[in-house]
Amino acid sequence: MTIETETVDLFVIGGGINGAGMARDAAGRGLSVVLCEKDDLAQGTSSRSGKLVHGGLRYLEYYEFRLVREALIEREVLMNAAPHIIWPMRFVLPHSPDDRPAWLVRLGLFLYDNLGGRNKLPGTRTLDLRRDPVGAPLLDRYHKGFEYSDCWVDDARLVVLNAVDAAEKGATVMTRTACISARREGDLWAVTTRDTVTGEERRFRARCLVNCAGPWVSDIITRVAGSNSARNVRLVKGSHIIVPKWWDGPNAYLVQNHDKRVIFINPYEGNMALIGTTDIAYEGRAEDVTADAAEIDYLLAAVNRYFKEKLRRSDVLHSFSGVRPLFDDGQGNPSAVTRDYVFDLDQTGGAPLLNVFGGKITTFRELAERGMHRLTDLFPQMGPDWTETAPLPGGEIANADYESFANLLRELHPWMPRDLVRHYGRLYGARTKNVVAGAMNLAALGRHFGGQLYEAEVRYLVATEWAETPEDILTRRTKHYLHLTSDEQAAFADWFNGSDLARAA
Repeated sequence: MTIETETVDLFVIGGGINGAGMARDAAGRGLSVVLCEKDDLAQGTSSRSGKLVHGGLRYLEYYEFRLVREALIEREVLMNAAPHIIWPMRFVLPHSPDDRPAWLVRLGLFLYDNLGGRNKLPGTRTLDLRRDPVGAPLLDRYHKGFEYSDCWVDDARLVVLNAVDAAEKGATVMTRTACISARREGDLWAVTTRDTVTGEERRFRARCLVNCAGPWVSDIITRVAGSNSARNVRLVKGSHIIVPKWWDGPNAYLVQNHDKRVIFINPYEGNMALIGTTDIAYEGRAEDVTADAAEIDYLLAAVNRYFKEKLRRSDVLHSFSGVRPLFDDGQGNPSAVTRDYVFDLDQTGGAPLLNVFGGKITTFRELAERGMHRLTDLFPQMGPDWTETAPLPGGEIANADYESFANLLRELHPWMPRDLVRHYGRLYGARTKNVVAGAMNLAALGRHFGGQLYEAEVRYLVATEWAETPEDILTRRTKHYLHLTSDEQAAFADWFNGSDLARAA
């Protein structure tokens, strides 16, 4: 049976960062919005990034000055919007005399400091690695280095928080719901969706269709919408590994490999390190992407070129890989393909179709805003731009001062262990009170599954963030999977699947 529904202004396909950002922006302008995602929110590329909000230092080498400037400006906008999931990080760049000359690196960092109107982050400094503590883990051959600023982000939570904000502003968000057909009927789109769990179909009418399907954008254009576009995406695989952290201090490292690709080595989840990424042309199904042995060896070799302590395959705790849907600008080298985004507004035959090609996490908000600008003639009644100064859910922290907020959390919940305060604060920010729901002791949080995972958090995620499976909770809404043993994860999955929370009904 197909359920008929009302007509909406915008129907957004894709629950990654661009789709969630577009739905949020449009809903905040007063438009009626439906977003559908065939899997879980951020299940594809948007949860498999390097977890950075950054200007893209290496893009300067390809003369992408406008893109870098816009990304640097957005970096500070996002820091203000979500200080609980986005925070500053200092990157140490040891200079290798075998690669880029020092003067070129220094020039690039000067531009990086000054292109984007940096206000909150400290600037670049030159390091004597023989004397500075950050040089201690590095091989003795590296004497000179540089330190600069960028930001860390919990990428999957950034997507979810955009979807939460969209829903709170009136949008309908449907996960595990595939768009199986979209056809123009005069000035409207007739859109059919299918719930991938129950098989239930729903039919919508929409004044505009927005295609933010990422790696599947071309498939939506041709197979689902029966349309075409002269633009294409180029799929590039990027893989990461997670290993135990082997250096002291909160700083990250950025190193250059023999092929002049840069590799990020970032502190991750307290006692781990996240290393990536690769850039490899990819032609398979985006759903099937994995980090292969050659990529893992490549990343290990890049790290071992710089550090005294050598990493081995046995040090790799986890690996993951994502497919970047880059706009195909004709460049042969995957690393040289632009990270910019391009819109294709198709108004042939009636109702408009806005296709989004490319983009990166850092510029998602601006992408959504500019996408809505392309639709002003269609929706003259919509409200003005609003997202630049609006906090994301949980980011309602005075002066965006997370440390002061963390101290307040500890005062409000003196019974809560420091590590649990940090966990809740970093994921939920000012909405921690909704997670603990008035609890006055640990027992009130319900069943404890290991690490920092309690039943209260699970119930919150199911009730407010579309979590439907153990993986949704352990991998994307949180990173509990990195801190629970395999037995603890299995026990949690058994409990969840047998509880009233599992999607059964």
